[in-house]
Amino acid sequence: MKLKTFASAITLSVTLSLAGCSSMYDKHVQWETVKPDSFPVLTAIGQAPISLQKSENKTQKMLMAIKASKIAAYAELAEQVYGQQVQGELTMRNMILDDQVLSASVQGLIRGAKVVKSYPVGDTYTTELELDFKDVWQIYQTRSRQKQIKDVKYY
Repeated sequence: MKLKTFASAITLSVTLSLAGCSSMYDKHVQWETVKPDSFPVLTAIGQAPISLQKSENKTQKMLMAIKASKIAAYAELAEQVYGQQVQGELTMRNMILDDQVLSASVQGLIRGAKVVKSYPVGDTYTTELELDFKDVWQIYQTRSRQKQIKDVKYY
């Protein structure tokens, strides 16, 4: 009985050892980068009031409005690329709508956007941005080589 158990254990260990050397792991995979057929171009406009900027200096108010309008344009681009999360809360009292609160947020990383125009319109500063996804694709190719399988050779 002990001899049969010992023989079975030896057979099992030899089988597992040989299975570890199977051809399942003997392969070479070639990868290739796949370029999309078309690249969309997104545009966004951001605006900021000049007179409401918190400064006494007129030039500094203008510079702050320029920066704020650029940030607003980037937020609009992020909204177009990643979407906007909207959360709502509704309160009813005695079957009558008492209070309704909505909040929206956007989060994302925008790379490759270009300022097309930046100009004042009355008391508002406006910045126009453009995001060409061809540029975005090239940026991501240099950073994170996304690939697909081109060829697999088994040995």
